[in-house]
Amino acid sequence: MPITSDITDEHDRPAAAAASGGAMAVALKSSCLLQPKKSLNQSRHFLLFSTKKSIVSVKSRSPMASMVVAPTVGLSETFTRLKQKGKVAFIPYITAGDPDLSTTAEALKVLDSCGSDIIELGVPYSDPLADGPVIQAAATRALARGTNFDAIVSMLKEVVPQLSCPIALFSYYNPILKRGIEKFMSTVKDAGVHGLVVPDVPLEETGILRKEAVKNKIELVLLTTPTTPTDRMKAIVEASEGFVYLVSTVGVTGARSSVSSRVQSLIQEIKEATDKPVAVGFGISKPEHVKQVSGWGADGVIVGSAMVKVLGDAKSPEEGLKDLEIFTKSLTAAIL
Repeated sequence: MPITSDITDEHDRPAAAAASGGAMAVALKSSCLLQPKKSLNQSRHFLLFSTKKSIVSVKSRSPMASMVVAPTVGLSETFTRLKQKGKVAFIPYITAGDPDLSTTAEALKVLDSCGSDIIELGVPYSDPLADGPVIQAAATRALARGTNFDAIVSMLKEVVPQLSCPIALFSYYNPILKRGIEKFMSTVKDAGVHGLVVPDVPLEETGILRKEAVKNKIELVLLTTPTTPTDRMKAIVEASEGFVYLVSTVGVTGARSSVSSRVQSLIQEIKEATDKPVAVGFGISKPEHVKQVSGWGADGVIVGSAMVKVLGDAKSPEEGLKDLEIFTKSLTAAIL
C-alpha cells in the first residue's frame, strides 16, 4: 500500500508528499573556503538502496581537507544561538551524488564556509513525489552514476567532521523502511547527521520514526502546508523536532517568481501554536525572496531547487562549485 502523507492528501495531492498534513579538489579563487570561517555565532532533498557498488570514490582533497572543526550542535541549538543574535537561519539543499559524491563533498564545505547554518542533503530516490523537475533530474543523474545510501554515508563520515553546521538528511520513507527504521537511524547517527526530513510520511505514521529518532538523537522535522487544517497543523508542530518546516506553496519543489503573501500569515499562525522555530521552503530561489520571508518573521529560509540548478547547469564540477559559492553569498547577504 502506498504511503500517503499530509502533502499528498486530497487537499494538496500535487504538492510534494510533504507536509506532514514536503573533488574534487578545486582551487576556488576568492573562495569562502579560503577565507576566515564564520562561526556559528557570527553568521550565519532517492536513493535506490541497491546492492550495486557506487562507482564514485570520495577523497578529501580540498584545501581544508585536514582541518577538523569543533563538533557541531543540533538543529534546535543552532536556532537558539541564532535567535540570541537576532539572526535568521540560511538552509540550503543539495542532492547527494549530483554530479557525483566527490563534488557533493566539496559543495557541503563550500556551503558551510559561505555562512550556511544548516545544510539539507537530499538522498536520491526513484519516485520523489514532493520534488519538481530540477530535483527529480538531479536524483536521476545521481542514481545513474551509482549513488547509493552506503556511499553517501561513507562520504558524510569523512566530511561532517570538517563542517561547522549540522546536516539534516532529506529522505523519502520507502528507502528508510527498506533498510529498517532502527538500522537507518543508527547509521545516519554514526555518520554525524543531526536532523531528518521525511516528506511523504503522514503524521499518523511517524510514531516509530520519532521513537528511533529520539533514541539516536536525530531531530525529526515535520512539514505543514498551506492546506493543512489548523488542528492538524497544531498536532504536527507539537510533534516536530528541530524546527517546523513550512511548505510555502501548493505543489512540488521548484523555483517560483514570487512568494505568496499568505506565507506571512501562515508563519504567524504556527508561531501562535508553538515556540519552535519555523523555516520556510519550496519556491524560494532569489535573494529578494530570502529577504522577504525573513522579514515576515521566519526563523529560517530553505533554498533547494535553485541551489541544485546551479550545480546541474554547470559545464563542469569546478564551475558548479564556483557558481555555488557566488550564489550562496548572494543569498546569505540577504538574510536579516
